[in-house]
Amino acid sequence: MSAVSSRLPVFPWDKLEPYKKTALAHPDGIVDLSVGTPVDPVPALIREALVAAADSPGYPTVWGTPALRDALTGWCERRLGAIGFVHENVLPVVGSKELVAWLPTQLGLGPGDAVAYPRLAYPTYEVGARLCGATPVVYDDPVADLDPAAVKLLWLNSPSNPTGKVLPKEELTRIVAWAREHGVLVFSDECYLELGWEADPVSVLHPDVNGGSYEGIVAVHSLSKRSNLAGYRAAFVAGDPAVLGELLRIRKHGGMMTAAPVQAATVAALGDDAHVAEQRARYAARRAALRAALEAHGFRIEHSEASLYLWATRDEPCWETVAYLAEKGILVAPGDFYGEAGERFVRVAFTATDERVEAAVKRLG
Repeated sequence: MSAVSSRLPVFPWDKLEPYKKTALAHPDGIVDLSVGTPVDPVPALIREALVAAADSPGYPTVWGTPALRDALTGWCERRLGAIGFVHENVLPVVGSKELVAWLPTQLGLGPGDAVAYPRLAYPTYEVGARLCGATPVVYDDPVADLDPAAVKLLWLNSPSNPTGKVLPKEELTRIVAWAREHGVLVFSDECYLELGWEADPVSVLHPDVNGGSYEGIVAVHSLSKRSNLAGYRAAFVAGDPAVLGELLRIRKHGGMMTAAPVQAATVAALGDDAHVAEQRARYAARRAALRAALEAHGFRIEHSEASLYLWATRDEPCWETVAYLAEKGILVAPGDFYGEAGERFVRVAFTATDERVEAAVKRLG
């Protein structure tokens, strides 16, 4: 048996463990700003929907209930500006990371195919390519940098993880047009779209971007950040019905089913905007406090106009910054986790509790 793991990079978070031990030793405890995991309560209406559907002894379907598909199509039209969405335009998935990691395999990609993603990016794009034996390729500008004859899958990510950069509507339109011209399939990771601070992120599903057609484009969305549902593994893809139909057929064979109670919880979550606004307000306050403290401490913040992170630098190697902050009991993610271009930056999440964020601000003061 060949070791598939040998194709993969070292799991990056293992490298952070020594610095975590240092931060844990701080007299006032660690302030963990390294991982963007929600810490605030799951909204009551979502928990109530989950509990109400807890008596679900039968198998759920991969495509989800009609109520779930109605919720997904309705939200895409209401929030993203999609037009004429039907059930064939949506497909629930078991968390967006699962989708990103296994998508190239499910698309039938392999040796000789290229999977392209931003030079600074979520590491799982590369992992997905390597799992199926495809070639991972990075870009700054896909139109200028990529050979469309080789690229079979193009990942976009706006708002970006880790930088928080938002691609303008005109840029998305240009990339989508180029990809269609050359027959390149576009998957747009938009999991942070609800968290724009200094920019208003736009989906590839918006008609101003795609010209009213979903051919060759799919958007990826998650409820982990907007609704504090990382523990529920609730996500979905939306767009080209031909692509989603093929994925549905494959995923049926693979048994990739979202749990029935989670489907019910997703319906409740997408039908309510109030809890999203409340959570945004929490994050906005934490973001403002941490940004001010970091800048006063000599850090420079780049991009960061959206998402749950501040992309920060002291113009030194990222691991020196990680070590420096760990001595203050603050744990952050080194920028080189996301590519060599991040080697002088750190990613600072503002998903800690108000009390822990306040502790970080004091330590930086």
